[in-house]
Amino acid sequence: MRSCYGIRTKRSIFIVKFLIMGIDQDIHQAKFRNEYQKAAINLIYTYGWVTEKTKELFSAEDITPQQFNILRILRGSHPQPLSTLQIRERMLDKMSDTSRIVDRLIAKGLVKKGLCKKDRRLVDITISDKGRKLLEKFDARQDELDGILGNLSKKEAVILSDLLDKIRDPNE
Repeated sequence: MRSCYGIRTKRSIFIVKFLIMGIDQDIHQAKFRNEYQKAAINLIYTYGWVTEKTKELFSAEDITPQQFNILRILRGSHPQPLSTLQIRERMLDKMSDTSRIVDRLIAKGLVKKGLCKKDRRLVDITISDKGRKLLEKFDARQDELDGILGNLSKKEAVILSDLLDKIRDPNE
């Protein structure tokens, strides 16, 4: 967190005090092997922090971030159904057990499962009306979700997103 406090005296002397908090203070580690290690640790730590913040929002509706992600994916493909394999390919967390998460969403009435007409070995998954209504609730709370990164300006959010893309770019 960066903030500054200024005091203006009668002599127009301006005193500024900066409070800079970062990964060093958050994990109580003063030295890192290099800036790459520090950035990687910061990325992992921040991922955990963002995950906890989103869990707080999702738990109010009794769903997990992975369930929210699947609902979001299915809404994006609606009315076209998706197989669990197609859902897994689009998920943010590729390590999730998609079939088990879908089963939980079915039990909650948020998605529907049917046999694939083209390949009877596959199942088609679609979002239910109840699932769409739940996502509409989250749409209404979009400012809260955006607020997780609220310390960033729009320009900083674009730069951050570009840098994260660059990390994953195999051509760089």
